[in-house]
Formats: sequence, structure tokens, C-alpha cells
Amino acid sequence: MLEVDGLTVSYGPVRALRGVSFAARPSTITAVLGANGAGKTTLLRAMTGLVRPQEGSVRFDDHELTGLPVEEVVRLGVAHVPEGRGVIDQLTVEENLRLGALWRKDKSDRKRALAETYDLFPPLAERRRRLGAALSGGERQMLAIGRALVSRPRVLLLDEPSLGLAPLVTAQLMALLAELTLLASLTVILVEQNARSALSVATWAVVINLGQVVVSDTAAAVGTDTGLRHHYLGF
Repeated sequence: MLEVDGLTVSYGPVRALRGVSFAARPSTITAVLGANGAGKTTLLRAMTGLVRPQEGSVRFDDHELTGLPVEEVVRLGVAHVPEGRGVIDQLTVEENLRLGALWRKDKSDRKRALAETYDLFPPLAERRRRLGAALSGGERQMLAIGRALVSRPRVLLLDEPSLGLAPLVTAQLMALLAELTLLASLTVILVEQNARSALSVATWAVVINLGQVVVSDTAAAVGTDTGLRHHYLGF
């Protein structure tokens, strides 16, 4: 469904990505792992058009994404939840969610998507009139993911979704992502420093170090490779 081939990105003289390649199968979670500064966030930004690569391509369902405007990437079915959640504090929960579906012309489907998101995240339904600024960290992460889901994506790119969350909330979030791949036929690219949690729900794992892929293998194989985990993942 999604194929990254030879992606290279530079910021001036600094090479952030060096020929990164991997593929994600439909309805699976691919964990992208590595230390701070490895290039994980740059990878997601390049995949969605926020950063222009110098070389390489990103293909989704026979569409070439490289060079497309960000809004066109979204319309093709790729949603990106960046690090830091990006909730608009001055808007209510419902107003934040409606932003995710503004570009969709079918108003009845917008309502259905909103209702489905509330079913998926009951705490958001209870707080639909509350401002984003009044939410907890876990609720803000639910809202950021929910806003992406109301656009009806086929691929969801998540950048450090567990950052700042309590271990119990992180476990619940990972379980939800696994559920979405089954119930919503969603393909997830999960960038995480919490490698242990990510590997617990992923099918495939890509480990990046200094902008290069050092390992691309099943999540089970990466999780049981003690030397690899100690050297690159810190556990």
C-alpha cells in the first residue's frame, strides 16, 4: 500500500535522511524506531509533503506523493498527527474535530465520522463542549488522533503519540491503534521512542540511526534481538 524508496532529505549541509526505504502493508502497524535525532520526524514530514526530499519517492496506492501539496496528500487518504498533538486550545473538542473533515463535501458523512470518533473515544464525547486547553495530556492525544480519523484516512502517520503520557494511557493508546487496523482497515506508521510499547503492537519494525535504515524486519525479530535493542533502542 505504501512504499518509501531511497528518501534523502537535507537541511542545508546536514543530511537528515540517507536513502531510506521500506514498505508498509495494508492494515498493519509499522514501527519506526530510533534515538532522538535519528531522522524519524523528518521521515514523516517528507512523506506528507511538509519537507521536500532531494532524492527518492513515496508511493501510496499507485499514487506518487512526492512533490504533491500537503492538502492533496490528505485527500488521497494519508493523515499525519505530528509530535506535540497540535490541538487548538481556543477551540472546543467538537470544533477541533470538525476541522479534520472540513474538506469533505458529504455533510452526512462528516456527521457519521464525528459520531464514530466519539464512539471510539468516549471521553471526548463527554467533553465535546470543553476547550482544548482544559484537556489532559491523554485527552489531547485522543483529540489529535480523532481529528485525523474524521478525514477518513487509509494511512495514519503518528509521531511520538505516547510522549508525556502515563504508562497506563500509553498501553491503552497502543491497544486502540491495534484495534483500528482491524476494525477500520487502517495502515499505521508509528514513530516512537517508546520502542517496547511500539513493538508490542507492530507487525513490522524499521530502525533508523543517523538518517539511515539499519534494520527492517518483523517486530518480533527486532524485539528479541538483544544486541540490536541495547545498541539502538535503549532497552
